[in-house]
Amino acid sequence: QVHLVESGGGLVQTGGSLRLSCAASGRTSSPYAMGWLRQAPGKEREFVAAIIWSGGRTNYADSVKGRFTISRDNAKNTVYLQMNSLKPEDTGVYYCNVRAPPNVYWGQGTQVTVLS
Repeated sequence: QVHLVESGGGLVQTGGSLRLSCAASGRTSSPYAMGWLRQAPGKEREFVAAIIWSGGRTNYADSVKGRFTISRDNAKNTVYLQMNSLKPEDTGVYYCNVRAPPNVYWGQGTQVTVLS
């Protein structure tokens, strides 16, 4: 099965930066996309960013456009999320996911806390 390991979360001040990584291992055959979602305290999980594996096209939530950048390393089966100009509202647990139809795989999440 596919196993996702996230890293890079932590505490930062408003305006700071973090880089999240998600490494996929196991049986990863022809993923359609990899991406990031987050869940803030007391809120529902929301989409953040995704990258389509074939071609590398990206998609972002309006709230993070211009601040976050998603990228991938094909050889390492790893996706990254560079987060700049962080705001307190970016605080939450960030989850990596892989879409390999008909399956979707999830990591355990990594905490991002932005201090006001």
